[in-house]
Amino acid sequence: MTIIAEHANTLIILACLFGFFMAWGVGANDVANAMGTSVGSNAITIKQAILIAMIFEFAGAYLAGGEVTSTIRKGIIDTSSISGQPELLVYGMLASLLAAGTWLLIASMLGWPVSTTHSIVGAIVGFAVVGISVDAVKWAKVGEIVASWVVSPVLAGTISYVLFKSVQRLILGTENPFQSAKKYIPMYIFFVGFMIVMVTLTKGLKQLKLDVSFTESLGLAIVGGLITMLIGWFFLRRIKRDPSLEHHSRFANVERMFAVLMVFTACSMAFAHGSNDVANAIGPVAAVVSIVGSGGEILQKSALPSWILLLGGVGIVIGLATYGFKVMATIGGKITHLTPSRGFAAELGAATTVVLASGTGLPISTTHTLVGAVLGVGLARGMASLNMGTIRTIFVSWVITLPAGAGLSIMFFFMFKGYFG
Repeated sequence: MTIIAEHANTLIILACLFGFFMAWGVGANDVANAMGTSVGSNAITIKQAILIAMIFEFAGAYLAGGEVTSTIRKGIIDTSSISGQPELLVYGMLASLLAAGTWLLIASMLGWPVSTTHSIVGAIVGFAVVGISVDAVKWAKVGEIVASWVVSPVLAGTISYVLFKSVQRLILGTENPFQSAKKYIPMYIFFVGFMIVMVTLTKGLKQLKLDVSFTESLGLAIVGGLITMLIGWFFLRRIKRDPSLEHHSRFANVERMFAVLMVFTACSMAFAHGSNDVANAIGPVAAVVSIVGSGGEILQKSALPSWILLLGGVGIVIGLATYGFKVMATIGGKITHLTPSRGFAAELGAATTVVLASGTGLPISTTHTLVGAVLGVGLARGMASLNMGTIRTIFVSWVITLPAGAGLSIMFFFMFKGYFG
């Protein structure tokens, strides 16, 4: 207790710095999950992707990031055994942030799309096993999280597969694909708008302390979807068929319309990603601030200050803008060849999966989800369309991430313990 009182300001400053560093890593590495498909399919430029991400990643993190944060902050380790030594939890959370941030920096420099959720969960489990005890880890909860890493790419892949098959059936496989696209694309835009509004109302308003029932949310989400559909329809009206473009590809004019649709899916993926992955950076920060603020008491329930969500949101945006391009290139072009119609199916499938997980408080990996979605679209075209070499490299980087996060965390934990203790 005396250690926390003596170093209170230092501990909070370190938590904020390391939390920001971790959020930067989330942005730098996970930008591919939000924007890689849009850029890889040439629907939008990198500059446009960063602008969209700055708005919607931040909105998702700030409005809807609190639910998953509680899982990262309180759900992985049992703190009852260290109630008399709260400083151990503080050291562990600082070590976890620094370890995960360091690993994300290394992975981003190499262009590896690793899981930020893997990184932070591995780091927290690593310090808890060595610094507290094996029994302190809630292995059942860790098991749920690990299961979600398998479920999320399978679910995203399935949704994306079905979406792309529907595009093939309703649009690409018809006699007049351009007319079919004019008819059916507004329906897809409605679904994107509906999903963004629904997750904002059911989750985001918890932060704003406004009371909206599920039925009211459903009605407002339908209205939001219709408004989004009208906006999309307005832009689609302006696209005229250019027969000269169809000499190289029969679907060239159709892909121009899907490029418009991908702006909407990019927004939804960025929002969903921000709501889910901000927790990886700010969950440990919230734990440190709570312990220091209570004078060393480990509270089971504490309010999440909005400035911590702000810190995470800003860190993610700066990470996106400064170093996101390397991982974006891997997701956008090296797994399978993406066109706007394929990118749309992958991105909307991934966004739907992330929103579902974020709503239930399960910290899934958006990296696994997006890669699963891109694989689903590739499989809809046949195994030959997949780059198995890139896929193997990605899977190996996923396997390395957990032990890397745990090992770095253990090292940093003993470093902080030695310095402050």
